[in-house]
Amino acid sequence: MNYADLKSKLRGALIERGDAQYHEARKLYNGMIDKRPDAIARCVDAADVMACVNHAREQGMTLAVRGGGHNGPGLGSCNDGLVIDLSAMRTVRVDPPARTAYVSGGCVWADVDHATFPFGLAAPSGMISSTGVGGLTLGGGIGHLARQYGLTVDHLKAVDMVLADGSFVSASEREHPDLFWAVRGGGGNFGVVTQFTFDLAPVGMVTAGPIFWATDDAPEVMRRYEEFITDAPRQINGFFAFMVVPPAPMFPQELHLRKVCAVMWCSTAGPEETDRLLAVTGTWPKPLLRRLMPMPLPVLNSLFNELYPPGLQWYWKTDFVDHLSQDAIKAHVRHGSNPATMHSTMHMYPINGAVHDVGESVTPFEHRKAKWAEVIVGVDPDPAKKDTIVSWARDYWDAVHPYAAAGAYVNFMMEEGPARIEATYGTNYSRLRRVKARYDSGNLFRVNQNILPAMAAGH
Repeated sequence: MNYADLKSKLRGALIERGDAQYHEARKLYNGMIDKRPDAIARCVDAADVMACVNHAREQGMTLAVRGGGHNGPGLGSCNDGLVIDLSAMRTVRVDPPARTAYVSGGCVWADVDHATFPFGLAAPSGMISSTGVGGLTLGGGIGHLARQYGLTVDHLKAVDMVLADGSFVSASEREHPDLFWAVRGGGGNFGVVTQFTFDLAPVGMVTAGPIFWATDDAPEVMRRYEEFITDAPRQINGFFAFMVVPPAPMFPQELHLRKVCAVMWCSTAGPEETDRLLAVTGTWPKPLLRRLMPMPLPVLNSLFNELYPPGLQWYWKTDFVDHLSQDAIKAHVRHGSNPATMHSTMHMYPINGAVHDVGESVTPFEHRKAKWAEVIVGVDPDPAKKDTIVSWARDYWDAVHPYAAAGAYVNFMMEEGPARIEATYGTNYSRLRRVKARYDSGNLFRVNQNILPAMAAGH
């Protein structure tokens, strides 16, 4: 295809097949996914994005949008089409008195942490700060601050977007309110977000770190953990994990590569108050390690970045979970105690506390009454381990899925088909389809966890 016309309209670079930087530019966070787009546009502003959207629509091209690039199934790219790459759009502006941040669409959460921390402020985000702001936010946003401050979308005040017809709009509670409702959890189905506006929370230092237990103690730890986290003080967050202790200097050498169960705690209280709030854990089984310490929130958010760099092989399975029954715990222990590889793990992220304060129809994130978002990930650097990590994750999920709630967290899903997407959005799905029909009736933005326009499905 001749891209001369598109190039003439771009300030950013257009990378085509055969260009020296093409193979580096097309790489995805998940090394298991190999896609070869026809061209990659490194957009530098909204005008570049508008030109790319218009070009793809007019030429009938497949269009993908890439922000931070962490998407598990590689939905930030496509084969043979055009990729809008926002990675050059990395500006964050903070208004401290208003506790507001204006964040460009290509930012990762480390950019936001860097800009907000000096003011003692934070946007509730995820668990890995190399994650893109766009993908995490558009899917809902679950992280260390969720129990106290809610989901990322609960702090979203406005978005600037390029729509499928190439027009530019700002959406908020006052302008295009139906579109603003849809982007707070409905994914990248409705356009390209070039700027996010967030309310910020007063967070600076946190008290955080893991407690490890032997896997033999996992049944009791899981029961005690559920009892505690169900009604825990909201300053406390802690996700449960089955994991292999990485050979990192922060852990004693005798624990390196040991299979454990763990809770990774985060408290917005100081160390003494956190010890008081977590005093009940002293009655749980004796831990192998308890290492909680004060640290800046950006440090906590970056702890897993080096363990999970770009290019690893990933396979994800996910569910929402309401309760850990005795049978569910047995299934978890059977599979979670034996991760397929050092990087493979299972996490259960709490989504109670402040998340439950928001009604299920206020945003598309419908399953707000669940207690956890569970994710099972088979991960390894070696492509030869692909079958091993996929089989482990699928077998594990097959064993625990019968005890799960409806739906799943869209940001943890692979490509699992329309029925799974509909279950994820539940009673909000039909409204999402109507908004999709209004703003993208031709389904230009379909390289995502796709919501079909109402008219496209015939009802």
